[in-house]
Amino acid sequence: MDTSIFLAKFWGWYLIIFFVILTFNPRRIKQVFNDLRDEKFLIITSFVAIIVGLLNILFHNIWDPNWKLIITLIGWMALFKGLTLFTFPKQTVKRLNYINVKFVQVIYMLLFLLGIFLLNIAYNIVPY
Repeated sequence: MDTSIFLAKFWGWYLIIFFVILTFNPRRIKQVFNDLRDEKFLIITSFVAIIVGLLNILFHNIWDPNWKLIITLIGWMALFKGLTLFTFPKQTVKRLNYINVKFVQVIYMLLFLLGIFLLNIAYNIVPY
């Protein structure tokens, strides 16, 4: 299987699953924010983001101006976010005070649409 198709399926399902979880249990959003205030949890989360981002980049670093660029950007964003969380944990905790739960819900809605797009690419449900 092509790496791009595999990662389109992976990220598509990942984004949709998390959208469904956060839609039916919005208290999880507040729980994640509260957990991120604990620096130990923040460091573990940053390690996971670094690993996922780095693996995504190593297997798929394609900068063609098409849908494959989305997968590459997801990997780079995960790596950058993980490095930022690990390098500046106190600043991250301070920034959490300014983030609104409704803003997070809007972002997850956009990520849901991105997940649908990636799954459509992977499974060729609606040809474009």
